[in-house]
Amino acid sequence: MPETETSPAPSTGENREYDYDLFVIGAGSGGVRASRVAAAHGAKVAVAEEYRIGGTCVIRGCVPKKLLVYGSHFAEELQDAAHYGWTVSAMSFDWAVLRDTVLKDVDRLNAAYTSTLESHDVERFLERATITGPHGVKLASGREISAKVILVATGAWPAVPEFEGSEHCITSNEVFHLEKMPKRVVIAGAGYIAMEFAGIFNALGAHVTVVNRSDVILRGYDEAMRDRLLQITMARGIEYKFHCPFNKVTKLEDGSLEVNLEGQDPLKADIVLVATGRKPNTAGLGLENAGITLGEKGEIPVDEHNRTSCDSIYAVGDVTNRVQLTPVAIREGQAFADTVFGGMPSTVDYGCIPSAVFSQPPLAGVGLTEGQARNKYGNIRVYSSDFRPMKNVFAGRQERGLYKLITDAATGKILGLHMIGPEAPEILQAAAIAVKAGLTKADFDATVALHPSMAEELVLMR
Repeated sequence: MPETETSPAPSTGENREYDYDLFVIGAGSGGVRASRVAAAHGAKVAVAEEYRIGGTCVIRGCVPKKLLVYGSHFAEELQDAAHYGWTVSAMSFDWAVLRDTVLKDVDRLNAAYTSTLESHDVERFLERATITGPHGVKLASGREISAKVILVATGAWPAVPEFEGSEHCITSNEVFHLEKMPKRVVIAGAGYIAMEFAGIFNALGAHVTVVNRSDVILRGYDEAMRDRLLQITMARGIEYKFHCPFNKVTKLEDGSLEVNLEGQDPLKADIVLVATGRKPNTAGLGLENAGITLGEKGEIPVDEHNRTSCDSIYAVGDVTNRVQLTPVAIREGQAFADTVFGGMPSTVDYGCIPSAVFSQPPLAGVGLTEGQARNKYGNIRVYSSDFRPMKNVFAGRQERGLYKLITDAATGKILGLHMIGPEAPEILQAAAIAVKAGLTKADFDATVALHPSMAEELVLMR
């Protein structure tokens, strides 16, 4: 492949100028995909990972968290079983069993990701690597390595606000390793991580208090979905304290915690989980040695081809702070490898990216929210379906699902689709294809409903 400005060809044979064609720092979703694809294109690739192969999503993020969601769902399922004729007696829950089963699956995925790299002859260094210059990295062991291209894929890290006693708090990194099930949980923040863990611990029987500096949960999601989730979770027993900055967390003699909030009586807790966002993991990487200046939030600025201000250094995934989602990091890693080593210049389309919150109940959305659509298009039309899922009716639960279609009033084109209710993320994935394809409300109306299902509400909205 001829070398181009955006696609430096991998070197081969005895004339290799560098130790590696590509050196990747970080073996998460984006780094592993980039390594595998670059190697398939003929590049000599190495990757450094200071913890475990697989990254945040696989090791301490969305995958183990989803398994905890599954485990917590059984509390509701077992309660509802009586309505279906089942007698379930002597119910009990063992946190250690769920925790260890989840961690066992993390081990499985770590091995699977490692096997993927091995099968593509990607060399692995299980230690920290820092950048020493445009083509140089240094391992924690002291070894210095040269590479024609360096890719930074170090992800993001939990952001912990500064307040007295913050060292007594945990983040989503540690929550999967708790020795015992907490009875009282205080969660700082109201984003997707906070709301997912609030649902998990609430379902497992803990008293959960969500503390937030503002009065908005899930900022950026459609307002109607947020309001519905707030109503349902409050009815389920989750307590909210809004406009409440943390003043201090004190560890008591019995090991419990006392949480002091601005303008509130102290709270007692077994754990305080800080879930106030994630910051790009760039501290101490040595990017300044290659002349790279970080952005305001510590992110690595890159162009549409994932290249930094240094021509030989690229970055993908959460470390760039574009869209902090695993599938996006994977697409960026693929585009990088195809562009730089495959002779196939590629970019990622960031429009209409579906997202979900695995709260209880879950919500999901794609495209513009109602507010965003009004601001951009002005004249819009909103269709909705506010219904009680059949499962809830039969179980005697009052919780209602809500689906919303937002369209351009002039053309009928669907601008956004948002839903909250059982299995909402599973339903949205297929519907997101239609939104991405630019289909209209008429196209949905022309589709025969699949009955009886919750998904049929998508083609019956008025």
